[in-house]
Amino acid sequence: MRKPVVDQQSSSTSMARLLFLIIVLVAVGQMTQTMYVPSIPAMSEFFSVKSSYLQAVMAAYLIPYGLSQFIYGPLSDRIGRRPVIMIGMSIYLVGAIVALFAPSFEWFLMASFVQGMGTGCSGAMSRTVTRDCYDGPELHRANSLVSMGVIFSPLLAPVLGGYLSTVFAWQASYVFLLVFGVVVTLAMLFWFTETLPVEKRRHERVMVSYRYVLGNRRFQGYVLCLIATFAGIAVFEAAAGVLLGSVLKLDPKTVSLLFVLPLPGYMAGAWLSSAIAKRWGNTRAMYAGMLAIIAGAVTILIPGMAGLVTVNTLIGGAFIYFIGAGVLFPAATTAAIQPFPHHAGTAGAILGGLQNLGAGIATLAASMMRAEDQYSLGAVMTVMAILVVVSMFWVRRSEHQESHAVMQ
Repeated sequence: MRKPVVDQQSSSTSMARLLFLIIVLVAVGQMTQTMYVPSIPAMSEFFSVKSSYLQAVMAAYLIPYGLSQFIYGPLSDRIGRRPVIMIGMSIYLVGAIVALFAPSFEWFLMASFVQGMGTGCSGAMSRTVTRDCYDGPELHRANSLVSMGVIFSPLLAPVLGGYLSTVFAWQASYVFLLVFGVVVTLAMLFWFTETLPVEKRRHERVMVSYRYVLGNRRFQGYVLCLIATFAGIAVFEAAAGVLLGSVLKLDPKTVSLLFVLPLPGYMAGAWLSSAIAKRWGNTRAMYAGMLAIIAGAVTILIPGMAGLVTVNTLIGGAFIYFIGAGVLFPAATTAAIQPFPHHAGTAGAILGGLQNLGAGIATLAASMMRAEDQYSLGAVMTVMAILVVVSMFWVRRSEHQESHAVMQ
C-alpha cells in the first residue's frame, strides 16, 4: 500500500532536518582540517618553522580524530548518540580556544590534537545516526546526500580561510571556527533528537562488540578501502597548500581557489554513487570509483617523477581522484555498516576511526618527505590506489568463501 502524501512529506522533512544536522556537525571537523591551508606561509612565519612542518598540523588533528571514535562509537551504543555529541563538541571548543591563543607551534599542535579529539564524535555519529534511521537503498541514499552536503564545508573553508588571512590575519580563521563550533553545539543541543531509544541500547563489553564487527571479513575489506581512499585525500589536502603556496609562490587567494577545485569532483562522485548503485548495483559502483582513483593518482605521479609541479596535473589529477572517492565512500560505507543494525555505533567508530587514523599516519609520513615537487604526493596517492585494489579483491574473495561455506 502506498504511503499517504502527507506521510511522505513528513518523512522527507524529517530526513532533511536530520541530514542537515549531521552535515553541519561534520562540517566543523572538515573545516578545521582544511581552513588553515591558505595561511600556511603566514603561520610558518608567525611560528618561525618551515612550511613543510605545517603538514604535521593535519596529522596532529587527524590521529586523535580517528582514535577518539573508538571511544565515541561504543559509548554511544550505551548512553545514546546525543550525549556523545555534546561531550565531543565541548572538547572541541576548548581546543579551538587554545589554538586561537597558542604562543608557540608546540602549543598549536597540542590545540589541534584536542580539536581532533573532540570532533571525532562527528565522524563516528555521521555513520551511526544514518544506520539508526535507514536501511538498504535508503541508507545508501542518505550516505550519498551526507557526502554531497559535507563536501561544501571543505569547499568553503579554504576560500574563507584565504580571505580572512589576507584581510586580517591567520588567527581570524580560528575565530570563525570557534564561533561556528558554538553555533553547531547549540543547534545539536536544541534540535537534535536522539536516534537510539533506551530499549535498543547495548551494554555488552566493548571488546565483545569489536570482535563481532571486526570478525566479518567483508567488513575488513571495506575498512581497508575507506582507509586508503581517505588517506589519499588527506595527503593531497596537506601537501597541496605547500606545493601551491611555498613552491609555486602563489598568493593565499589563488591557493584557496585552486585548492577547492577538486572538491566538486567529490560531490559529483557522491551523486553518481547512488545512481550507479541503483542501476547496476553497489559492487559496480565501487569498481567505477576504484578506476577513477587509480587514474587520478597516476596523473599526479608522472610529472612528479620528472621533478615537476604543474597546476594542471596537480589539480586535474586530484579532481579525478576525488570523483572516485565520492563514488567509493557512500558505497563502501553502506556495504560495511549494513549488516550491523544493533552495533551501528561500534561499526561506525571502526570505519571512521581507522580511516582517519590511517590518514593521519599517511600525512605525518608525507610531511617527512621532500616537498620540492609533486612526486612524494603522487607516490603516496598511488600506493593508496593500490591498496583500494587490494581491498576490492579482499571483499570479492570473502564473498566467494561465504558462498562456498553456505553451499556446503
